[in-house]
Amino acid sequence: MALPIVKYGDPVLRRKGERVGPVTDEIRDFVALMLDTMADARGVGLAAQQVGRAIQLAVVDVRGVKDRPSQLWLDGAEASVDAFMPLVLIDPVIRPTGEKVKGPEGCLSFPEIYGDVERPGEVEVSARNEQGEEYRFKAGGLLARAIQHEVDHLNGVLFIDRMDAESRTEAQPDIELLMAATRKVLRK
Repeated sequence: MALPIVKYGDPVLRRKGERVGPVTDEIRDFVALMLDTMADARGVGLAAQQVGRAIQLAVVDVRGVKDRPSQLWLDGAEASVDAFMPLVLIDPVIRPTGEKVKGPEGCLSFPEIYGDVERPGEVEVSARNEQGEEYRFKAGGLLARAIQHEVDHLNGVLFIDRMDAESRTEAQPDIELLMAATRKVLRK
């Protein structure tokens, strides 16, 4: 079952998520719904805010994306990205590292709106999974970009806030139309 995805203009997208704390059956069920929703929407990431809950929980799955490679390191050794997917990030803490890289981004909460965003090329991550177990890893490429994008969501930051000036100017009319349409729906 897929949950409805919140669109830009809904205030929940700007809310910083509360820590999840203990992982309960309700949280595990919510994770399953988020994974179904992300897969149904053909996304590579989804934050709880995007389905209407302001908590520190996101899911990521970059399997199948061949034109934008990802890297993963566990305990300093390169590991299979596909074997580690899908990722469940509960109460994540990240430390971006590496050279900044400009790349295209989109967002399920901004259908058909894309822009260039500069982000560090690698990120160190500490989070808990749906079993409540803490894990750590380092990611690069698209996986690092997707994790940073989703953790931004968890803190009420949107990719349009990080777009370069040219992309933002180009996307602005579509962003304003989306916001107006969303607010009209919310008023009903």
